[in-house]
Amino acid sequence: MIVKLGLLVILVMALEAKAQLKSGFYSTSCPTAESIVRSTVVSYFNKDPTIAPALLRLHFHDCFVQGCDGSILIAGFSAERNALPNLGLRGFEVIDNAKSQIEAICPGVVSCADILALAARDAVDLSDGPSWSVPTGRRDGRISLSSQASNLPSPLEPVSVHRQKFAAKGLDDHDLVTLLGAHTIGQTDCRFFSYRLYNFTTTGNADPTINQAFLAQLKVLCPKNGDGLRRVALDKDSPAKFDVSFFKNVRDGNGILESDQRLWDDSATRRVVQNYGGKFRGLLGFRFDFEFPKAMIKLSNVDVKTGVDGEIRKVCSKFN
Repeated sequence: MIVKLGLLVILVMALEAKAQLKSGFYSTSCPTAESIVRSTVVSYFNKDPTIAPALLRLHFHDCFVQGCDGSILIAGFSAERNALPNLGLRGFEVIDNAKSQIEAICPGVVSCADILALAARDAVDLSDGPSWSVPTGRRDGRISLSSQASNLPSPLEPVSVHRQKFAAKGLDDHDLVTLLGAHTIGQTDCRFFSYRLYNFTTTGNADPTINQAFLAQLKVLCPKNGDGLRRVALDKDSPAKFDVSFFKNVRDGNGILESDQRLWDDSATRRVVQNYGGKFRGLLGFRFDFEFPKAMIKLSNVDVKTGVDGEIRKVCSKFN
C-alpha cells in the first residue's frame, strides 16, 4: 500500500512538472525561436508602432477564452476571432509571419500560443515598457468558437463585473488594474465612449466624472452624430509610450473608456491606481514597470495546455 502511494505521489509530481511552463523552453529544440519572433515584431513595429497595442490586446483576448492556447488565431466563420468583442482585433499577420519563419527551421516544435505570448512581451518592450522572461511550453488548442467569447470584459461593464471575470481566471484586483494599464498605449473608436459625452444614462448630459476641460477636447474629436469609427488615443498624454500616464488620467477624470474611469470609483481598485499614478510612485507604492510583467506572466499561465494536451499547429490560422 505504501509503495502504491509512493508511486502515486511520484506520478502526480511528474505530471505537475510536465504541466509547468518554463523560460527557455525552446533553448535546445529551436534556439532561434524567440529571436525570430522579436525580429518579426520589430519589422512590423518600425512600419506601424500601433501594432504594439494590437498584439498585446490579441494575447489578452486569447487568454480570456479557452486559456492562452492560440484559439484566437483560428480563422473561420464560427471561430473565436469572429465574435463581436473580437472584431477589432488585428496583428494576426505578425504571428503568421513569425510562425512560417520558425516552421522553416524547426517544423512542428514551437506553438502559435507561445509565439503570441512572446510577441506581446516584445510589443511592450518596443513601446518603452518593461521586458521580461516569458515562460514557454504552451500547446495550441483544438477548439475555437465565437460563442465562447461572451466572458470577455466589456468597456461598458462596472468594476464589479470585471472583478468577477478576472477572478474566474485566477486574477485579483491588483492584476485587474495592472493589466488594464496596458491602455497606456493604443486607441479606441468614438463609438465605444461617445455616449459618455452627450447622453450618459439617457440624461442628455455628459458623464459627470469626466474632467470638464477634457470633455471639451473629446467633443471636438468625437462630435455628436460624427464618425463613430474615428480613432482616439486611450492615453491623451503619451499614447505611444508604455508608462504610468494612464493611471494619472484615471485619477484626474481623463479616462476614455467608462470601465477605465470606474477604477477610481471602487475603493479597492482606486488604491492600486493611486499607487501607480501617485506622487510617491516607486517609493511608497508599487512600480508599474515591475508589477506589469508579473501580472502578464500570471495572465499568460491561465488554462494553458502543456504536455500531450492540444497540438503544435503547422499554420496558426487553422487546426492541423
